[in-house]
Amino acid sequence: MLGCKGSSGTGVRYKLTLATGLLECLCFAGVVFGWASLVFVLKTDGYFNDLCINATDASGEVSTDCSLQDENFSLVFTVASFMNNFLTLPNGFFYDHFGTMATRFLAIFLYTTGTLIVALSNKAFSVLLFPAMSIVAVGGILFLMTNMQVGNLFGSRRSTIITVYNGAFDSSSVIFLIIKVLYEKGVSLRSSFLFLSACNLIHLLRTLFLMPKSHIPYPIPEDYKYGMSCAKSRSYNVEQYEAERDPSSDRGRGGANEPLETDTLQLTDNSEKDSFRSCVLSWFFLWHLIWLSVMQLRHYFFIGTLNPMLNRLANQDPDIVSEYTNAFAFTQLCGVLCAPWNGLLMDRHKRKPLDTGVSEREADLRSSVLSLLLTSLQCLLFSICASIPFLPLQYVTFILQVLNRSFLYGGNAAFISIAFPGRHFGKLYGLAMSLSAVVSLLQYPCFALNKVFGGDPFCVNIILTVLTLLAFIHPVYVFLHCRELAKQRENSQSISEASIQETSMY
Repeated sequence: MLGCKGSSGTGVRYKLTLATGLLECLCFAGVVFGWASLVFVLKTDGYFNDLCINATDASGEVSTDCSLQDENFSLVFTVASFMNNFLTLPNGFFYDHFGTMATRFLAIFLYTTGTLIVALSNKAFSVLLFPAMSIVAVGGILFLMTNMQVGNLFGSRRSTIITVYNGAFDSSSVIFLIIKVLYEKGVSLRSSFLFLSACNLIHLLRTLFLMPKSHIPYPIPEDYKYGMSCAKSRSYNVEQYEAERDPSSDRGRGGANEPLETDTLQLTDNSEKDSFRSCVLSWFFLWHLIWLSVMQLRHYFFIGTLNPMLNRLANQDPDIVSEYTNAFAFTQLCGVLCAPWNGLLMDRHKRKPLDTGVSEREADLRSSVLSLLLTSLQCLLFSICASIPFLPLQYVTFILQVLNRSFLYGGNAAFISIAFPGRHFGKLYGLAMSLSAVVSLLQYPCFALNKVFGGDPFCVNIILTVLTLLAFIHPVYVFLHCRELAKQRENSQSISEASIQETSMY
């Protein structure tokens, strides 16, 4: 059994944990973001069909107006994406307080309940899609949250693995495309969702055998074990472990969990500097929240209006719309391939020794600047392409969208793990996602504004494109912060050298 053969068995367990976690995120965690593909199946099955009405155009021809049906499908996604993020805050507190096993049991319960509700629903109970998709979304984000700590097992590749998991989360939206293809081959929607529900047995086994009861600490202690095995596992309290760690064990002069001196409130006590409150009130967290929120709003509006936008550009041709929807879903699968590049950018400094006096956290922050900047630039280009009403250009839009999403969510989690103490990760990650969810509710006024302009999203897209410029403030602020730390270090070294020279004179 794994874990029974010393370090080699431990290495195998680490790799198996990584691989199965990647598969879990890839196949289950973010399926709700494949909503554009599932809408095709739901429309065919008659969900919200009673909202379609017969309308007469200017030429006197009678046509079917299903705009209200499209609005309800968009609203289902809006509610699900909001709940996916907003409930991450209480879930983060739950995860930090009760640990991995309890959090994953909650995720399994929610995911099973949500998939069963979809499986048992029909067009007469279309309204069940609202709670079902929301519950599936919340269960999925809990799987992602508990898996991101696996990066702690691999030290220098920590940020890379966090971004890979987030890329897999994005790519899991392809599952709804697979359900759409299977539906066209004769497999019912009910059968597909019953299968997803049955797969929760896999999550249960993984929770028991390949995940810790509490949390995975960073860096990993030599005697660390987790999961059920012939060797007794040892649980670590992350807060106590960080407090007891010897700062000298880190590379450089500063400890990995040393507070950001010029960023947090100027408090006298180190424990207060590291407090959850000081982290939330820091400029780092504020600009990071704005960075995440404006780009996430742009993505949610794009996904929520993709089907009606394609219908408009394709002159209501269902075959062309289906072709572009499939292309969008296939590009989402590439998220797991794009995400590692972001992680490699953030971990690029870890293969060489740190400069004298530079802490590991400062080096990590310096490496994150390029990642944050590239993510902001990708979003701007994606938003510009999405704003141009030219159908073939949407292929480029799809590529930029999946690239930017993989960088956005992976970079979000990696930056929080770098910039703040690990014992607050769940709470800060949850708070950032929850507050960004509140901002994402602006997509519904955007839908309403889109309707005012006759269904043409051009004006709303321009507004959102201008809004994305706010994202560039975050990388600039982190860059200036790192430069300020470098100046402080140079000044302190100069003073120290002058003091030594003065002492040598006597």
